[in-house]
Amino acid sequence: LAGPASIVEHSLRYEIDVLTGHKTGYYLDQADNRALMQTLCNGKRVLNCFCYTGGFSMAAVKGGATNVTSVDTSGEALVTAQKQLALNALDESKCVWDAADVFEYLRKKRDAGAQYDVIVLDPPKFAPSAAHAEKAARAYKDINLWAMRLLSPGGMLLTFSCSGGIDDALFQKIVAGAAIDAHAEMKIVKKLQASADHPIAANFPEGHYLKGLMLVKNL
Repeated sequence: LAGPASIVEHSLRYEIDVLTGHKTGYYLDQADNRALMQTLCNGKRVLNCFCYTGGFSMAAVKGGATNVTSVDTSGEALVTAQKQLALNALDESKCVWDAADVFEYLRKKRDAGAQYDVIVLDPPKFAPSAAHAEKAARAYKDINLWAMRLLSPGGMLLTFSCSGGIDDALFQKIVAGAAIDAHAEMKIVKKLQASADHPIAANFPEGHYLKGLMLVKNL
């Protein structure tokens, strides 16, 4: 394979680095959730955290978001994301790309009084095994708490964990704890998981590694 591979997902074109990119250059397991994202963002202010090469950001712009802020520690990934935007002839004026630590970024934005209508939290694997669950739980709670504080009334939060060491029940408990500490009334409106092309073997429940929740903040 010479150069990037080109794929089309939900009418959006992406060029991905199969050889050296994370997880072969693209997180295919989030395809269905990116399609969902397109339906949520019309007229909305969007914050995409841990955006990598901008899959959720592209979906938000395609779905009619008024502005999309994308945050990742990798400046290289953000450059790639901007190329994807141009590849699809999407409105670059709607997008802000910030290379930053998400934990610090969320706090700074809250201190600045920022608000968003849709927030995506799709972090890397905080707990590769159950032995890392306690430390990971603190990290998941932290980002969810600050995201909830940044949500406008009626705003939507799509929050994910791809950690095998965090099961569905624990993840929901962490998110619930974050809502309590954020003094935010949050309702779960949908449970999210990997796309249908990532089936789970009956004898390997650990294959259900990607879990997510879509929540709405009460008015």
